[in-house]
Amino acid sequence: MQADFYLLESGGPELALAPLAGKVLETGGRLLVVAGEAGARERISQALWSAGPERFLANGVAGGDHDARQPILIAPDVAPANGARFLALADGVWREPGEGDFDRVLLVFGEAERVAARETWRLLKTREGWQCRFFRREGRKWTQAG
Repeated sequence: MQADFYLLESGGPELALAPLAGKVLETGGRLLVVAGEAGARERISQALWSAGPERFLANGVAGGDHDARQPILIAPDVAPANGARFLALADGVWREPGEGDFDRVLLVFGEAERVAARETWRLLKTREGWQCRFFRREGRKWTQAG
């Protein structure tokens, strides 16, 4: 399984997720975005809806009648009701994905979660079958760093 770590050096996850979600949709994939706080889930949803005219990022907040149809579902926990194979942990808190539920996990974290993200990195590197990559923003693009 692939785990990608995305360091937010400025701004919140709602701004950083649009390009990541767009890439998932370009591949024909579906994305589950997890954030524990209801306000964060709403901010993420609004940011994705207004990502720009060149990219339409339709999404829904979990708990609605059409969760299974959402290309991007925003939820408080790791329950891929939309059949997502990509998981974005938008609040910097690691949550164990179910065995075989996802192909790729994106951990989006800021300075406050940096120590916990390093611990998660070390843990995953000891697990069989996990590959980890680290990304930071350069301008408006995410680039792999090391």
